Amino acid sequence: MSHELALDEKGEQGNPLKETESFEVQKPNELKVLSPRYKLLDEIYTPHDMKKLEMEDLEKLAQEIRNFLILNLSRTGGHLAPNLGIVEITLALHKVFSFPRDELIFDVGHQAYVHKILTGRKDLFSTLRKYRGLSGFSHRDESVYDLFTTGHGGASLSSALGKALARDLSGLDHHVIPVIGDGALTEGMALEALNHMGHQKSRVIVVLNDNGMSIAPNVGGFSRYFDKLRSEPHFRSSKEYLKHLVKDIPFYGNRLYTIMSKMKNSFKYLLTPGILFEELGIRYMGPVDGHNIGALVELLNEAKEVTKPVILHLKTTKGKGFTAAEDTTSAGAQWHGGGPFDPVRETFIKKPSPPAYSKIFGQHLASMAEEDEKICAITAAMPDGTGLTPFKERHPSRFFDVAMAEQHGVTLGAGMAHSGLTPFVAIYSTFLQRAFDQIIHDVCLQNLPVRFCLDRAGLVGADGPTHHGVFDYAYLRCLPNLISMAPADEQEFVSMLNTMAAYREGPISVRYPRGSGPGKDISQADQRIEIGKGILIEEGKDLTIVAIGSMVETSRQIVELLKKVGIEAGLINARFVKPLDEEMILEQASRTGKLVTIEEGTVKGGFGSGVLELLHERGVKASVLQVGIPDEFIFHGSVSELYQEVGLDPSTIFETIWKWIQNEVKEE
Repeated sequence: MSHELALDEKGEQGNPLKETESFEVQKPNELKVLSPRYKLLDEIYTPHDMKKLEMEDLEKLAQEIRNFLILNLSRTGGHLAPNLGIVEITLALHKVFSFPRDELIFDVGHQAYVHKILTGRKDLFSTLRKYRGLSGFSHRDESVYDLFTTGHGGASLSSALGKALARDLSGLDHHVIPVIGDGALTEGMALEALNHMGHQKSRVIVVLNDNGMSIAPNVGGFSRYFDKLRSEPHFRSSKEYLKHLVKDIPFYGNRLYTIMSKMKNSFKYLLTPGILFEELGIRYMGPVDGHNIGALVELLNEAKEVTKPVILHLKTTKGKGFTAAEDTTSAGAQWHGGGPFDPVRETFIKKPSPPAYSKIFGQHLASMAEEDEKICAITAAMPDGTGLTPFKERHPSRFFDVAMAEQHGVTLGAGMAHSGLTPFVAIYSTFLQRAFDQIIHDVCLQNLPVRFCLDRAGLVGADGPTHHGVFDYAYLRCLPNLISMAPADEQEFVSMLNTMAAYREGPISVRYPRGSGPGKDISQADQRIEIGKGILIEEGKDLTIVAIGSMVETSRQIVELLKKVGIEAGLINARFVKPLDEEMILEQASRTGKLVTIEEGTVKGGFGSGVLELLHERGVKASVLQVGIPDEFIFHGSVSELYQEVGLDPSTIFETIWKWIQNEVKEE
């Protein structure tokens, strides 16, 4: 069966797959692309090649790039919607500026695919997000056109201002252009940078890509402010805006304009769109249609002449040209980034698997909230990613999306806990790093019962080093008053959530991996667990494995492998990083004389380090082998590939333990 899709003349409707490409669906949801051809894109190898194109050709190139993105990302997965929405902006930037002499910084970096295509990486897109392939974000080791390795939102304005100040101090004259979305502009660091930018008055051209969406629909005062600005026509100055306001008044229009012009300061808030930025000392220009290349080129050329910071407000449609990705509801949010998909049916290709931890979390928290009206949920622009959509639907008055503001979200939870509520703060492990001071100062120091739920803990796969959640064992373990847990399976996870809801003595956290666990039944998981109590799964004679979280199931396999070579290994499911089950660990260390700690976290300062500290403090002599994430940033790839790279797959751990035992025997 074959499908051939055509566009209308403007390419505005439907799925933008060219007539010159045909598709043969061999099985349901398995799509094979035959001989894609791109008249213009095939001739683009560097930004210089693109600069030679006329405006009409640039519009055709934009359509070809959308085709290219849809076809390639249907195979590899990736951030589809953000990149479909920024095509024209990227083309206009490369048309007007000379990168890398001029310096371009993408906030977050997940919307840099078009930039990658134009800067010599087009032929590498079959490797996107694959092991040792093209990164799904800006990556400074990948190209001279990528200034920073990025993955977290809100940093671009600070780094751009830093580079602009360095330019000024060096006597250079190039342009610095950060590209930031309206969602990331709510991040505290971005607002701090705007404040400083207006004070310094150094030339920076801030490109605001305003699509009204983060991963999910944006929330908050800034979102409403941008909604208001989007409805305004585009004006270059307050005078032009004033003419717009009074020009249609019969007889008195011109006279009123003259009077109001003389009183401009008095009417400042009426006359100036983007007054917030103007008051900060930043020139505001916009809003402009971010899909009109001609208007964008004109605006960028004008911005080049501004001698102080300027913000260009560009209105775009996230997911433009791909109907499912343009959807602004939660259904469309899944197209922000995902796995392979069928571009004809506009559906993801999903393999059957047990429910993900995030889904279990959201559903169980919503159920607990039925029984406890004090339970509240907080997320930082991730209602879908953290699984909290069911909670939002069932308990809307107790659901709080704080936008991309993890620091605020943590201290918001502290305020709620102080007033007797039961807040659950759900933030990815890698993003909770951004709120470290708030965890210390506002939660742990006050000893407030805030419940931290760290999704995407451990190696997360294709998103790479900016998203791997491998540091939370270390950065939470050192904090006084904080209880830290990690479940071995789904059943234990639900029990830990029950425990967290009932715990009132201080802060408590649970970390859990991306995706599914081993598939344990949770229908009867209504019990709680004792704080600081591990489980002795198997008692050993030759050594004891102390595993935590996702590594418990792996350790079961290792115990069986060791049995085959005559090694009787015990196994402890620690369950708690802090407090450790000291009695159980010390008893087994004394019994076998050898401990192996296994964790999906950094070995430096992590769970295994805590076990070593315990043995040292209590004077128990035992040989200890730490297995975990090495002291380096881990690249992207599938989780199984990354496990092999860092030595966390069962066979490699077995070999590591076996060699260690042999060396220990020799030394004895």
